Amino acid sequence: MTTYLLAGGGTAGHVNPLLAVADGILAREESARVLVLGTREGLESRLVPERGYELLIVDKVPFPRRPDGAALAFPARFRRAIAQVRGYIREHAVDVVVGFGGYASAPAYVAARREGVPFVVHEANARPGLANVLGARRAAGVGVAFAGTPLRGGEVVGMPLRREIVDLDRAALREEAAAEFGLDPKRPVLLVFGGSLGAQRLNEAFAGSWQDVREAGWQLLHVTGERSTQEDPAAEGYALRRYIDRMDLAFALADLIVSRAGSATVSEISALGIPAVYVPYAVGNGEQRLNADSAVRAGAAVIIDDAAFTPDRVRSEVIPLLGDEERRAAMTRAAENVGSRTGTEDLIALVDRALGRS
Repeated sequence: MTTYLLAGGGTAGHVNPLLAVADGILAREESARVLVLGTREGLESRLVPERGYELLIVDKVPFPRRPDGAALAFPARFRRAIAQVRGYIREHAVDVVVGFGGYASAPAYVAARREGVPFVVHEANARPGLANVLGARRAAGVGVAFAGTPLRGGEVVGMPLRREIVDLDRAALREEAAAEFGLDPKRPVLLVFGGSLGAQRLNEAFAGSWQDVREAGWQLLHVTGERSTQEDPAAEGYALRRYIDRMDLAFALADLIVSRAGSATVSEISALGIPAVYVPYAVGNGEQRLNADSAVRAGAAVIIDDAAFTPDRVRSEVIPLLGDEERRAAMTRAAENVGSRTGTEDLIALVDRALGRS
């Protein structure tokens, strides 16, 4: 029996690929033992037990960004976190560690190295986080979701995706999806979403341009986010939802997508071969623009800056795309070439190599 310790969490961008790999390991190796290392504060504290995996807790120790009291306390706190993970590795006879970034990964990499256990790094973003930058220096394998990610020894394995995305047959589900959202399956659909919390910039832009979308002969499925107070005009061909549990149905219906450019979002859209307009979130270190770069360079997507995304920009750039069937078809072909549905299997193959398996 092989024991795997999967480390990561904090956000859905770390937890979801981790869970996809956990499920993938057990699907092919029923006797395997899969443990997850995370923090009490992260999303993993809820999602991991809900999926049926044992969660081992490690202290959350952020890397200091400035010389203050937290920086002075960091070395002792980080040593304690490393000791916690070393204890888990010994107690559970862990054979390999797989890290996905986040607070749990940094001590896991150090602990694995000190215990003589191989570890593998997976980086979901085109601009890697600090924990993975440091871990990649000694890792037995480094997998990245996007080509060009500046990580030592990085190999493109793609993004481990949810099974409902990997197995999605868009054509087979289109009728069901249209019924779910009260739309016509025979007419094209523009899907707009900004994540579970929505995106105010996207909401404002389409609040002022949704009628132009309908006048172009398209329907609009607009997911505003749970916190949105945007009023639903209850117009034919315009389905407004605060939140969607079944994003697979939304993807099944989408002929073009306008969205943010989180790593999972870009990976799922590309894997499904759907042309897209990305509006990268302007806060952070610019990773969303980089996440979309490979799709844009391949001709599968276009980028519009957040600050420039207004109702007028929708009318000048998105609406013409709705009417250009030839261009959208070319974008669809490009998306099918740039995306991958085998990220889980490809990362597990990297883990097998770290374990010395052929």
